[in-house]
Amino acid sequence: MTQYLLSIYQPDGPAPDPEFLEPVMRDVETWNREVRAANAWVFSGGLHPASTSTVLRVKDGDELMTDGPFTEGKEHLGGFTVISAPDLDAALGWARKLAAATTLPIEVRPLFDDADGSCEGS
Repeated sequence: MTQYLLSIYQPDGPAPDPEFLEPVMRDVETWNREVRAANAWVFSGGLHPASTSTVLRVKDGDELMTDGPFTEGKEHLGGFTVISAPDLDAALGWARKLAAATTLPIEVRPLFDDADGSCEGS
């Protein structure tokens, strides 16, 4: 089985009103139960706002640290889930359900296989 990263991108700014957010969180919890029941869930996590990030760069031995996200944008990575799926089509099926639950875009990327360094999903 291949592991896939499902990245959840959310708009910057304040959280939505509870009237909008509560049904979304209910749908996400339903998705969480379904993906776990299928033994496809590996791990997941939510992130603090992009404004809390610190970017570290090292070039020619010099270190440069800056506050804030790596790129300027109107949306940033807000959370992620790693799943195990037999192929990209199955991973896209889980991502489709997650996108419907969150109402947010989901990026799907295969993880490298530790055993041989290859991209499992390619």
